[in-house]
Amino acid sequence: MKLGIATPVVTNVAGAALTWEKDASVAHIGRIAETADRLGYHHLTCSEHIGIPASEAGRRGARYWDPLATLGYVAARTERIRLVTMTLVLGYHHPLAIVKRYGTLDHVSNGRVTLGVGVGSLKEEFDLLGAPFDDRGPRADDALRALRAALSSNEPSYDGEYYSFGGLIVDPCALQRHMPIWVGGRTKRSLRRALTLADGWCPFGISVATAGEWLRAREVPSGFEVVLPADHPLDPVGEPDSTRKALRAMAAAGTTVVSARFVHHSVEHYLEQIHALAELHREDEG
Repeated sequence: MKLGIATPVVTNVAGAALTWEKDASVAHIGRIAETADRLGYHHLTCSEHIGIPASEAGRRGARYWDPLATLGYVAARTERIRLVTMTLVLGYHHPLAIVKRYGTLDHVSNGRVTLGVGVGSLKEEFDLLGAPFDDRGPRADDALRALRAALSSNEPSYDGEYYSFGGLIVDPCALQRHMPIWVGGRTKRSLRRALTLADGWCPFGISVATAGEWLRAREVPSGFEVVLPADHPLDPVGEPDSTRKALRAMAAAGTTVVSARFVHHSVEHYLEQIHALAELHREDEG
């Protein structure tokens, strides 16, 4: 398995209370990114929401830094670690807008972008943006096909159910010949969508055991990434044995990339945790 981190500060996942992160600065993100890069972590993440209804903040969290700006900053502070949008809501953007923005980021980062995308479920946010909600599933499928057609082409052409384009130049497009796309979600349909139209699956809100059960019922191709968080935040400094047990359970479920969230009380504690997890991982892999 490879190790990635769900970047702190930029998102309070599932409404988790912000402690030291509440007043953290972009410099803290830079330190974490540089350390993870140096330790050989596979990726770090930034998610997307435009506006969260106050009634939903306790369940979904209210803090969401913009992924394009955040990952652009991180790109300048790092050399190897991949930059993952986990996740962009497809219905909020025209596919060619994604190609232009994240194709540019791919150039800025020298080909390190992975697009994590999702269908979305927050109707109030769709309404805020004037985006269609009821057909968001098939619209997202069409957007995925359009992205694959357009990401690596300066003169993209596509004719689908919801999106059609041609006869125009998009420069830059992605630097990578095949930018990886991961699909998020919390349903079996998200896994089917990922297996059919993408390169990986990055679910949320389901247990490792459930994810493993769903994966065993499907034919998963070689090279397909399964990106899972542990069922609970990891504490490799304070609970190394429990962390090893969690990692082994994730491997048994079919995880190829760990999306690590940690117990942490300060930026220094967070840095200790990513060092400790990298060391545990090296020991187990060795």
